Amino acid sequence: MAVALQLGAAQAEESVFEPLQPIDLESVDPDLAADMFGHWTISDESGRKTCGVELLKETGIGGMQIDVEPRCQSVFPVMGDIAAWRLLEGWTIDLVDAERKTRIRFSTPDDRYVALPEVDGIFTIESQQAN
Repeated sequence: MAVALQLGAAQAEESVFEPLQPIDLESVDPDLAADMFGHWTISDESGRKTCGVELLKETGIGGMQIDVEPRCQSVFPVMGDIAAWRLLEGWTIDLVDAERKTRIRFSTPDDRYVALPEVDGIFTIESQQAN
């Protein structure tokens, strides 16, 4: 019975995220696409807990490569599992683990990215290109 409960929880976790299509980087405005790559800061809602990532254009297993600051895992434990990122329709950003499962999804319901749902207190991801 415990195995069935664990399997059910895993299936529920996977079904949280609506399937979205990857953005075709060759067909979108090159300036918009370029803005997605580079240094970003992940933070909680207060902005007191932060860590940095670099979203790279090079592909890897499960998506594009991501460079996660070593201290991220101590700030937000889920970040220790992140192995890649994906850029999806609606400019949605997914952070995925080594098994290619989406662990965190950032969506832009307005002018900023928010994590839906929040994981380990992660609330937003913000580009550092303009800072």
